[in-house]
Amino acid sequence: MLSRTTSSTTFRLVFNKSVRLLSTEASAPASMVNLNFSLPHETIYKNTPVHSVILPGSEGEYGITANHVPYVAQLKPGVVQIIHAAEGGGEAEKYFVCGGYALTHPNSTTDVVCPEGVKLDEIDSAAVSAHYEKAKSAFGAAAAGSVEQAEAQIDMEVNRAMGLAIGLNLS
Repeated sequence: MLSRTTSSTTFRLVFNKSVRLLSTEASAPASMVNLNFSLPHETIYKNTPVHSVILPGSEGEYGITANHVPYVAQLKPGVVQIIHAAEGGGEAEKYFVCGGYALTHPNSTTDVVCPEGVKLDEIDSAAVSAHYEKAKSAFGAAAAGSVEQAEAQIDMEVNRAMGLAIGLNLS
């Protein structure tokens, strides 16, 4: 009986100490998101304060503001929107990304890492349409279930998403 009492008392002491060690004092709430937005060949933003970021998560579009809970998400092809001012006086800065990952830390820092990204106003709609049609033809010509067909399907999906981002309806 004594060993049972001792082990439960020891557990409570250890557990209570663990809780105290893991907790920290509350810090002042952040008013901005610190954004790190990187591509393999370029760092677009490094620790830049912004009001909010809207991301194309694989489970749906979501927004990050100051003091957001920590979060990890895979990104699908779509538009990353960066809002610099809280008042909404300016247009959101928009980038098309073909996928990637976003990690929001507890200190209101968000890291966005993508294999490719381009500003929306730099996208050529004729090139997007041409690439989509080329991928569609490659998809139709490839053997069912082949690597070539899978690659063509990915190209079609990325170009369709890019087209939607700039107002094209590709089907």
